[in-house]
Amino acid sequence: MTARTLDGVETAAGITEDLRLRVAALAARGVSVGIATVLVGDDPASQLYVSMKHRQCQSIGMHSIQRELPANATQRQVEDVLDELNGDPACDGYIVQLPLPDHVDTDAILARIDPAKDADGLHPTNLGRLLLNVGQPATTPQPCTPRGVIELLERNGYDLSGKHVTVVGRGVTVGRSIGLLLTRRDINATVTLTHTATVDLHRHLRAADVIVAAAGVKHLVGPADVSPGAAVVDVGVTRELDPETGRQRVHGDVHPDVAEVAGWISPNPGGVGPMTVALLMSNVVEAAERSLG
Repeated sequence: MTARTLDGVETAAGITEDLRLRVAALAARGVSVGIATVLVGDDPASQLYVSMKHRQCQSIGMHSIQRELPANATQRQVEDVLDELNGDPACDGYIVQLPLPDHVDTDAILARIDPAKDADGLHPTNLGRLLLNVGQPATTPQPCTPRGVIELLERNGYDLSGKHVTVVGRGVTVGRSIGLLLTRRDINATVTLTHTATVDLHRHLRAADVIVAAAGVKHLVGPADVSPGAAVVDVGVTRELDPETGRQRVHGDVHPDVAEVAGWISPNPGGVGPMTVALLMSNVVEAAERSLG
């Protein structure tokens, strides 16, 4: 068996094309959609992610706002930038690029974002509304990486209803929040969340129809962990220096040989990453549409 590839680049392109039409429709009504990013420090990976997001928004027809602060910026200085964006009518949504420097209180920063402008979908208010709202249409920003995982599967013809999904990793960005989306009635999956204290991870993985690997541990999920025909979505990222080229290489949580066992598999890179950016843009466009009532 060779797994079917869940191509995030191709799938995200379809979402992006739809967003172009919606942004054009908003422009016809006098609304210029704007997204902002806040970058603290000079981490190369974070700089790359931010530049990708701005290129994407420009290709859709949105305008972008960039706010950059030095690594030694104080908590107050970062909060002042957020307060500025919260009050800026040209900004429909924004993200604070993570991770932040250790001396900055990340939870306090995320909580300071205006929930209506929460492009990442990680504000406590939005997560709380998602927790309470199981059966009605979602009307608040949703966590963009979990949303990207689900869209990647569904847009490639995979029906999650009734499926058993095992999630590896309990980070807020994916692990702890994806269950809120998967267990909504319009998706109707059953979710097992595993982490570093889980006993017999292999058993939980083998029992899964779908594995979402989001631990950030290189090749944590091997072929023996996967039930034949299962769908495997590789989210976690590990970077290692390649001694031959001197460049950083990206590795996922899923061993390449899993492709010989699984029925569906997402590449890493090229799978969930492009989907995350596309759904980030979707959150901002939806915020602009909601502003018109």
